[in-house]
Amino acid sequence: MKPFQKIEYWADHHHPKWLDFIRIFLGLLLITKGVAFIFNRQEVIRMLESSSTGMSEFLSFYIAHYVIVAFIVGGLAVAVGFISRWAILFQMPAVIGAIIMVDFHKELFALNSQLSYSIMFLVLMLFFLLYGSGNFSLDHWLMKWKEE
Repeated sequence: MKPFQKIEYWADHHHPKWLDFIRIFLGLLLITKGVAFIFNRQEVIRMLESSSTGMSEFLSFYIAHYVIVAFIVGGLAVAVGFISRWAILFQMPAVIGAIIMVDFHKELFALNSQLSYSIMFLVLMLFFLLYGSGNFSLDHWLMKWKEE
């Protein structure tokens, strides 16, 4: 058994059911964030262009759309527990990028800072990357259905 398979086996057999509700909540929050980005797409593109990385309008446009798709599709996959680990890996660049692009001196203690939410998302995503979907998930149901 490979090391990753050992971790996956252990996590699958030591996964309390209440963690599934946190996974579902995380997925719903990611979907909500993706929908918010749809309604504020031009603001997201402007923010990417004005960041310290100096992105072009073309690159900002595509990154903004990647983030929207990653949050909505990935959030849905995390919420229902379908290929959650892959969905989390698909969303990680967007969340890490959000943390990197923040001006820590201005945003760390600001009242409307999104930095704490981004860090919380990253920590939860890393946790579920290790733990997986759990018993209350489409992955678990499909695995049981395949065994029968």
